[in-house]
Amino acid sequence: MEDNKNPELDVYLGHRHIVIQRRYEALGALNDLMIAIWFLIGSFFFLNQSLVESGTWLFIVGCIQLLIKPVLKLSSLVHSSRVYKKQYKMEE
Repeated sequence: MEDNKNPELDVYLGHRHIVIQRRYEALGALNDLMIAIWFLIGSFFFLNQSLVESGTWLFIVGCIQLLIKPVLKLSSLVHSSRVYKKQYKMEE
């Protein structure tokens, strides 16, 4: 059976790439979990007038962590690219 995948899209970066990718995925998942926790607790804090200020700070922390998401993704791409270039140069 013929494989219809475009070979230009399949790049093997080796074991090191997999380790790097899994670490960034774990950081991303942990970041997402923390965002959900901050917003959930902040939402409950808004139900009690005396906790509104604390709830607002939790929302601010959650928003900052939303900014971390694309930074993690870009870092992962740059890191993988560097590993690929280093591996490619070593094979020449």
